Amino acid sequence: MNLGGHVTSDQAADLLGIKLASVYLYVRRLKGFPQPVKVGRTLLFEREALLAWREAHPKRAAKGGESPTA
Repeated sequence: MNLGGHVTSDQAADLLGIKLASVYLYVRRLKGFPQPVKVGRTLLFEREALLAWREAHPKRAAKGGESPTA
């Protein structure tokens, strides 16, 4: 198996700008979230699939932040 282009769960969280616990939650509950392959005890995600998912699902604005005005 070629593992190039794959990232660990920790790296996936950093790449998406979310907490590690959220990665595991998304894997179980979000329809369409990129599913990992398991190598031993390690979950590996396709980097490009994660980036495509993030592009289709932009981060929400931070709570308490400035709201955009016209």
